[in-house]
Amino acid sequence: MINILLSGVSGAMGTTLQQIITANPNTQVVAGFDQQANTSLPFPVYTNLETCAEAVDVIIDFSHFAAFPKIFGFAKSKKIPIVIATTGLSETDLTAIKEGSLEFPVFKTANLSLGINLIAKMLNEMVAKLESGFDIEIIEKHHNKKQDAPSGTALLLADAINEGLETKKDYTFGRHGRDTKRTENELGIHAIRGGTIPGEHSVIFAGNDEIIEVSHMALSKKVFAEGAVKAAQYLVGKAPGLYDMSMVVND
Repeated sequence: MINILLSGVSGAMGTTLQQIITANPNTQVVAGFDQQANTSLPFPVYTNLETCAEAVDVIIDFSHFAAFPKIFGFAKSKKIPIVIATTGLSETDLTAIKEGSLEFPVFKTANLSLGINLIAKMLNEMVAKLESGFDIEIIEKHHNKKQDAPSGTALLLADAINEGLETKKDYTFGRHGRDTKRTENELGIHAIRGGTIPGEHSVIFAGNDEIIEVSHMALSKKVFAEGAVKAAQYLVGKAPGLYDMSMVVND
């Protein structure tokens, strides 16, 4: 049985994760972390991780990026493997992740969906054939409560594309004004926010008289929760290092 500490336990993703973890016979939530205490859950919820007394095998972090340094610092001090699903992290956070992974197992991915990670792999392999004669644009759509833009997944897809190109593109985040004619070296990334959209991503290759579009739509948060649990199971027992969803896909 894998004992999980769930960070962001009272949020929408935290609630979904509780259901997925409970339904898995090999996992259980033994503790939670959130900004406010919650006594309605069948396990303790801490507002100060230093008081956590439960034996924890792995942390799943789906919290707000502002809470990340505290959570990651706790994981590092205890050498507890951590699955990081929080987006909008700063350069300082990313540096801490890279350095911390030298000491304990860290799983960092922009998207926990199996489908998205297969698409990223496919894009990386196909873009060399489309480098000449096609303009590339990414459109991402999310619910109206998402705070960071563009999404980490849009950047994941953009990076996968750029890595496969001989001549790297410059990212353009949206366009506005009277002098925004597209240049050849651009890769446009555009964010839409509204309603309860769980997550949609489209990569458009626009050429002369033809358009290729690769799309992914998440119909519920369960896609990401299931991916997080798979990542947690994958990470337990691993040596120190930086892991991501592509490794789970190829495992």
